[in-house]
Amino acid sequence: MQLERIRRSDLHNKVMSAEQASLFIKDGMTVGMSGFTRAGEAKAVPRALAERVRENPMKINLMTGASLGNDLDKLLTESGALARRMPFQVDSTLRKAINNGEVMFIDQHLSETVEQLRNHQLTMPDVAVIEAVAITEEGHIVPTTSVGNSASFAIFAKQVIVEINMLHQPELEGLHDIYIPSYRPTRTPVPLVKVDDRIGSTAIPIDPAKIVGIVFTNQSDSFSTVTDPDADTASIARHLVNFFKEEVAQQRMPANLGPLQAGIGNIANAVMMGLLDSDFKDLTMYSEVLQDSTFDLIDAGKLNFASGCSIILSERCNSQVFNNLEKYRDKLILRPQEMSNHPEIVRRLGIIAINTALEFDIYGNVNSTHVCGTKMMNGIGGSGDFARNAHVSVFVTKSIAKGGAISSVVPMVSHVDHTEHDVDILVTEQGLADLRGLAPRERAIEVIKHCVHPDYRNAMLDYYERACVRGGHTPHLLEEAFSWHTRLEQQGTMKQS
Repeated sequence: MQLERIRRSDLHNKVMSAEQASLFIKDGMTVGMSGFTRAGEAKAVPRALAERVRENPMKINLMTGASLGNDLDKLLTESGALARRMPFQVDSTLRKAINNGEVMFIDQHLSETVEQLRNHQLTMPDVAVIEAVAITEEGHIVPTTSVGNSASFAIFAKQVIVEINMLHQPELEGLHDIYIPSYRPTRTPVPLVKVDDRIGSTAIPIDPAKIVGIVFTNQSDSFSTVTDPDADTASIARHLVNFFKEEVAQQRMPANLGPLQAGIGNIANAVMMGLLDSDFKDLTMYSEVLQDSTFDLIDAGKLNFASGCSIILSERCNSQVFNNLEKYRDKLILRPQEMSNHPEIVRRLGIIAINTALEFDIYGNVNSTHVCGTKMMNGIGGSGDFARNAHVSVFVTKSIAKGGAISSVVPMVSHVDHTEHDVDILVTEQGLADLRGLAPRERAIEVIKHCVHPDYRNAMLDYYERACVRGGHTPHLLEEAFSWHTRLEQQGTMKQS
């Protein structure tokens, strides 16, 4: 039964245990592993590697698509296996090690990792560890629930370990669209002009001689932790839906809005859920992660097609989708992340990008990654790929956090991931600020009026007015610009006493 998943018979003798396969990974190596936002990661070999490193210490440089599930980042961190990690993570144990300087973390736009590998700006992976649903007659690898950077890792690596996960249905084959761009300077345009275009192959094309080990597993992806919309996220969704209605009325958007992109997490997922109760239909999605809202919109007859690079679902939605995969197959594509996030395609398709901010300031600069400017949370992910190139770039967040001790709108962001030049719309539960075509002083008024929580609005307006007295194109009081963050660190709140 297992060997039926390896359709190239001369690879049958490569089957081995995870412990045996982990021996191909040696001290100082650069390792590329499958996995994007806790979906489709290799599961057994990383765990075996962590156990081995506990007994025989060594360090690797680990690249993935995005975050790993099943606590693998935690296990690898605790074992001491990680010297460097890129380009994204969400694990609290790894986050602590990063902020303590124990693991060197390279936070990177998700479209750029394999491009830099392709141009030898980063060290090529010595070994790639890729989760698969099958190996074809040609020895090509059929991914599972994510593509991420798996295709390029497998192509670039000297050796490849394949984990065939028997828990995933063979029907996943055919869902993927593996397209690898040609090399510069003779690269041709990416021939994708519609969300549902298929331009590549259904499996990762590699030389089967590179496959040194095949491991069978039977373990699920981690479930998404998204929660149901609350009053604040529902308000954010309403503000955004009303904005979309006005854009359509003014003929700035088509009736079906154009392709949608939504970042990961509760707020972005809740915003997409808000479209369920709207009048919009014939929607399409060109995004990274396909979450619960994607499939709820499909089930409601609102969403016609979704292109992404991974599927991560709650326990409820997971069984709904994967027990009825035939229902969704003709409405889905999973692509490499350099295609799902490709600036050329984002600009061509006219995508509406909806991403989450940790904080933003009164002039429209957005911080997506660092608490108080120094402590890494997760990483920039793909938000920058979309924000800079979108038809409309939207950032959403609740106006306050930690029970009101933190204002998500500040005089000056403590770390800049997205400059004011790449941000069009800011939304909190308080309202929506449309920053398009506005000078900095005009932007500030819109943000303060529509986005700042009432508990902080007067203090913010006072800061802005006193800054204007001092003058400048973008008025600031530099000696006070980070006083809200300083107060938070010293007193536990941004509120003035």
